Amino acid sequence: MRKNPFFEPYNTPHDTVPFDRITLADYEEAMLEGIRRENEQIDKLVNDSAEPTFENTIIREDEVEGRSHYYDLLGRVENVFFNMLSAETNDEMDALAQKMSPILTKHSNDISLNPRLFERVKKVYNSFHPTAQGVTPPRKLTQEEDMLLQNAYDGFVRSGALLDEEGKDKLRTLTEEASMLSLQFSQNLLKENKAFILHLTDEEQLDGIPETIRQAAAETAKELGKDGWVITLDAPSYGPFMSYSTQRELREQLYMARNTVCIKDNDENNIDICKRLINIRREIAQLLGYETYADYVMKYRMATSVSKVYELLDNLIDAYKPTAEKEMDDLKSFARKIEGEDFKMKPWDIAYYSQQLKLSKYNLDPEMLRPYLELGRVIQGVFGLATKLYGITFKENKDIPTYHPDVKPYEVYDKDGSYLAVLYVDFHPRKGKRDGAWMTEYQGQYIKKDGTNIRPHASLVMNFTKPSEDKPALLRLSEVETFLHEFGHALHGIFANSRFESLSGTNVWWDFVELPSQFMENYAVEKDFLRTFAFHYESGAPIPDELIERIIKSRNFNVATACLRQVSFGLLDMAYYTQKEDFNEDILTFEKKAWEKAIIGRQLPNTCMTVQFSHIMAGGYAAGYYSYKWAEVLDADAFSVFKKEGIFNPTTAQRFRDCILSRGGTEHPMTLYKRFKGSEPTIDALLERNGIKKQ
Repeated sequence: MRKNPFFEPYNTPHDTVPFDRITLADYEEAMLEGIRRENEQIDKLVNDSAEPTFENTIIREDEVEGRSHYYDLLGRVENVFFNMLSAETNDEMDALAQKMSPILTKHSNDISLNPRLFERVKKVYNSFHPTAQGVTPPRKLTQEEDMLLQNAYDGFVRSGALLDEEGKDKLRTLTEEASMLSLQFSQNLLKENKAFILHLTDEEQLDGIPETIRQAAAETAKELGKDGWVITLDAPSYGPFMSYSTQRELREQLYMARNTVCIKDNDENNIDICKRLINIRREIAQLLGYETYADYVMKYRMATSVSKVYELLDNLIDAYKPTAEKEMDDLKSFARKIEGEDFKMKPWDIAYYSQQLKLSKYNLDPEMLRPYLELGRVIQGVFGLATKLYGITFKENKDIPTYHPDVKPYEVYDKDGSYLAVLYVDFHPRKGKRDGAWMTEYQGQYIKKDGTNIRPHASLVMNFTKPSEDKPALLRLSEVETFLHEFGHALHGIFANSRFESLSGTNVWWDFVELPSQFMENYAVEKDFLRTFAFHYESGAPIPDELIERIIKSRNFNVATACLRQVSFGLLDMAYYTQKEDFNEDILTFEKKAWEKAIIGRQLPNTCMTVQFSHIMAGGYAAGYYSYKWAEVLDADAFSVFKKEGIFNPTTAQRFRDCILSRGGTEHPMTLYKRFKGSEPTIDALLERNGIKKQ
């Protein structure tokens, strides 16, 4: 008789997920059984007659009996299911998510609002953090143990443990509703993005489009059973079309399709969902004693306060806006020279004329680089960079099951040859995969009670240019940067070396988590890195030095405009989550006002970013999008150390690994950073890197 694969040992290499044996029905059965087992364990804990101690309460609460196969069932199945919901979903998976999300949220609330469980945690916390003079803690906790205890106690408090029964009931209702709405938001966005296609049947409609993009469009059309070419809203299709197409009307059509996603009068409209999510989060924060949701969030952020976030964003506007305005004036002037003095720049023109201007100024077109950025070589280059820095190596293991033929599984080995991690890579768009790029894990790192170091299973999911019938996947430099970014997150997970899983790897404060990822992006324009892998896919010739020089010279092209774009997203995010009263404004109008001081140029009234802004509505970045710019200050500052000591310096890299990458969330992030750098970061390195401030 067939057994649910979640109910027994996987018996796969490194205990990896047996994707090839999992069916849709297995998920629901395993989640329900996992809930039962977890409730069983919690009942055992709260009914334990022994005095609560760190060992019998906090560790058991975090590790669930050493993360045993029996008790960790729910965590394992949820992990797989929700990762698949982003990377390989379908209508049946979406329906199951709708069914299970309220059940799972209720279960989570049952734990965080369990008064007897909290009472045990509180007793332990108070014994190690006594308020009365002369009370001696049972023993001295390690730094990591103390962080775990603090997080456990704060986690219960921030989840409503101190509320009265009426407050707890209200919190349950709000969190369950938020869970369902976040899921609906994501499903609507995926459906809307995948529903649109621009079907072209006349070759003249492809004027200006590079051959690589034409071939990809033809492949997409073929997959859909259509003649001609198909352009989609997926990044590898949308971005190049907007940059190269001479057909202004088609650019407008594509731009408007992308920027009106989820605001149409249909079932996928996200406007009311966004309003409700904003209000739910405000209500939750106020229920827990905070004035706004942003105030609630800042408790566990390096920024520490809303005022410091605005200080960062305002400082960036002051520093970059004059340059951004000049960049836009230069772009408009350039376009008028081509089109005539009466030409009026529209949003769907910006990418096209920016590309033309970059070509004019630097004789550099991203398509020139594609032949040198073949995906297989890029993989070698990125993995090789990790080998140069940290001595680690990667070996593909085809015996490790995957969830799609596109996915490649690798074993990662440390410099001493010992096994370090599993890394999955998933590069190309497909129907059941959401847009964007992300890193996730199927297993986090932790150390069992017997000393066994359980190593992580990390995964990189991206949407890069696909291979065609006669060409391999040839990437844009921006895609290489994305690869490096997500790979930085993966290294944060791969090098994790913490006792407790909840403190390992990327389980760090939100405005610190982007440091390892954005740090890696710096290498994309370093000539010594490019020379390790950038060879022509046909001739094998290395990328010419003069082409590398053009890349380096152009690295700050429109850098201020790009900075303000990120700042504008941060302003929008903060505007929503600093609301103190019921939010019921028109989303489209509110959005335009919220980010106005960071916007260069005219805004279109009938477009909307909010309804597709997954990061702040469904992705965990609510009141936290500023983190990208915060971490950019850190990454520029950190890379300045490597520039000084050598960008491949293994001693510097080992210090970065030891002080930051392997430490996870075991200490305050600024403590970790100062241990690496020797001082707190400043904004100077970022301004110098971007050419805003002269070195």
